[in-house]
Amino acid sequence: MLAVCEVTMKALYCQQNSSGEEMTFIFQERENLPPTGDNDVKVQVRACALSWIDTKLLSEVKLEKELLPVGREISGVVLEVGRKVSFFQPDDEVAGILPLDSEESGLCEVVLVHEHYLVHKPEKVCWVEAAGTVRDGVRAYTALHYLSQVSPGKTVLVMDGASPFGTIAIQLAQHRGAKVISTAYSLEDKQYLERLRPAVGMRQPLVTRVIDVSNGKIDVAESCLEETGGLGVDIVVDAGVKLYSAEDESTSKSQLLPHKHDIITLLGVGGNWITTERNLQLDPPDSHSLFLKGATVSFLNEEIWNLSNIEQGKYLCILEDIMEKLSSSVFRPQLDEPIPLYEAKVSMEIVQKNQARKRQVIQF
Repeated sequence: MLAVCEVTMKALYCQQNSSGEEMTFIFQERENLPPTGDNDVKVQVRACALSWIDTKLLSEVKLEKELLPVGREISGVVLEVGRKVSFFQPDDEVAGILPLDSEESGLCEVVLVHEHYLVHKPEKVCWVEAAGTVRDGVRAYTALHYLSQVSPGKTVLVMDGASPFGTIAIQLAQHRGAKVISTAYSLEDKQYLERLRPAVGMRQPLVTRVIDVSNGKIDVAESCLEETGGLGVDIVVDAGVKLYSAEDESTSKSQLLPHKHDIITLLGVGGNWITTERNLQLDPPDSHSLFLKGATVSFLNEEIWNLSNIEQGKYLCILEDIMEKLSSSVFRPQLDEPIPLYEAKVSMEIVQKNQARKRQVIQF
């Protein structure tokens, strides 16, 4: 069994002084962990991925506090288990996502986690890949397996496919036999998407057509209808949409987003639109168009699995499947070079400003 010295450890937290102010990320000294509970697993963290902290969601579910723990996607080695833990034993290699209400920062040498938030990590999957893929994997499964049913013969449009989430969504859709179309926000993204190939089997491109929207001249709806012979796509997974006319949009990135009317236009009969736009507004003509197509709109919020434990079994199946697909190289995540712990504050500031194009992972 591994042993950890009883010493004071540092953990990363974020502090938001008042509404609208930028977050401050600080390392806090923390004393030794409390005794391991009956269902708890004590994990020595080997890697922790950084993700944007949704303070609005935390506030809405009454989980906002002065110091918010940073880093929830972890991989590591089990040091100790509670007396009622049945799935794990010391020295097991594990991965998982700390719950939304966790007091633990994943950016700490040792954490306590309830066993129902962890799964075994296959030996051939490295620490960094396990931690760096688990959240995007959960998002992809939520979008393509639960909110829609991706299957052979279907056409899937993944917006911003070169993002960490987009990459995993493309790999899952293609693995399930779907034809994949994607958009690229830059020439570099376009080249990356065109180079994507399966790790095993046929070496055909994962993406049938890459639509480069970086110059603002390409019509996404027109391109998708052309690619599908006018039938439209079966599943759209967006990366945000333009709600208003171009002159009302403020940021350069929003200029690259498709308008909601474009999404509705390119949807096929019985299509599924999976949106990440929490403030989506549909006018009566929009709703009527969706009605005529028998299409649906679903909101992608991967935190649903943590906000309610009613589907805990399904959630653990998702985590296990993500690890299996990493092990078999179906999933090959879009990760940056591993980052040492002393650079975590700077890296988290970049992540919180949405300036990181690859998944940032801290390696211990």
